[in-house]
Amino acid sequence: MRRLARVALLCLGCGVCSLLYGLSQLALSLEQEPGGGRERQARDPAAPGVRRQAGSAGRGEAGARRYDYMKTHPSEKMHLAVVACGERLEETVTMLRSAVIFSIRPLHFHIFAEDQLHERFKDILDEFPYEGKVNYTLYPITFPTESAAEWKKLFKPCASQRLFLPLILKNVDSLLYVDTDILFLRPVDDIWSFLGKFNSTQIAAMAPEHEEPRIGWYNRFARHPYYGVTGINSGVMLMNMTRIRRKYFKNDMTPVRLQWGEILMPLLKKYKLNITWGDQDLLNIMFFHNPESLYVFPCQWNYRPDHCIYGSNCKAAEEEGIFILHGNRGVYHDDKQPTFRAVYEAIKNYSFGDDLVHSLLQPLELELQKTMHTYCGRVYKVFIKQLTKSIKDLYARRSKGR
Repeated sequence: MRRLARVALLCLGCGVCSLLYGLSQLALSLEQEPGGGRERQARDPAAPGVRRQAGSAGRGEAGARRYDYMKTHPSEKMHLAVVACGERLEETVTMLRSAVIFSIRPLHFHIFAEDQLHERFKDILDEFPYEGKVNYTLYPITFPTESAAEWKKLFKPCASQRLFLPLILKNVDSLLYVDTDILFLRPVDDIWSFLGKFNSTQIAAMAPEHEEPRIGWYNRFARHPYYGVTGINSGVMLMNMTRIRRKYFKNDMTPVRLQWGEILMPLLKKYKLNITWGDQDLLNIMFFHNPESLYVFPCQWNYRPDHCIYGSNCKAAEEEGIFILHGNRGVYHDDKQPTFRAVYEAIKNYSFGDDLVHSLLQPLELELQKTMHTYCGRVYKVFIKQLTKSIKDLYARRSKGR
């Protein structure tokens, strides 16, 4: 009888131990799972810059109620990077404003800027009235020490910084890089969703440089390899950076495949006398040799003056509207393309919290109608088609969240 009692006690002890072990493994798996209650993209303590939460000052109960609908959506952060130098502060802030207005999930901005711009960025971004939705980190402009001078003078000051983002932001899995002259006319969430459409070999997504080969630059003038028929434009570049860091790239310099950090400088040395558009040309060369690694999205995700100044040639935008506007060649700041400038001015001057229909959409449409003497103005409705839908969807989400 005593022996049976000992056996029963031993079995009971083993059962308790097994239960405790199972519970500990379950807790560990939940802790490691993305979205399991912990922030998985915590900033590397050694990384430069300042990390802040925009809108950290008290905003009052009304503002909290107004954006309560955000709580009903997944909390996965979307990471957006931009490089700002020289006189690009206002343009960059306007781009960030456009990202904030329509996006659903929280955003983390990675802003690479010259040191003298940091304080001004902080002052502006800390006033964004979206507490909990927007965080940012400021970084200095940095290039590899041994070749910094060469990279700095490539194309435009600081432009080639984007090539080093996978090596600098080591703890970021995926990233959307955009130029400062980008405006979002629909939620960032929608272009972010392309990450889920990548096949097993694709590491990045960009749009073609041209839709019409007869006006293409690469296919007429390039003195180096380029992707596809008309090349790619890197002003909007979605990246799975984990895959980029792991990939070994085919190239025309050595039979050995090279990783991202190994291939950049040899590429520059070989082609620096043959490239015109700097880092974008280097990306074209890389994806020429590794075409299976690129996902190409339609032209309305990177709509530029070339899509309308010679006549409308982005059919997707004609059907669905412009999703992301790219005002390259400085068209936001001169009178050459008043249609682009009108959209930029409307978003720049919009005050957070104002009615989007009366304060943004309607005044913008009136300004666009004044541009119908230009080729882009003749198709001005493509500039507001998606914007109208984005505003309608935003108000619908807010109504459901009440």
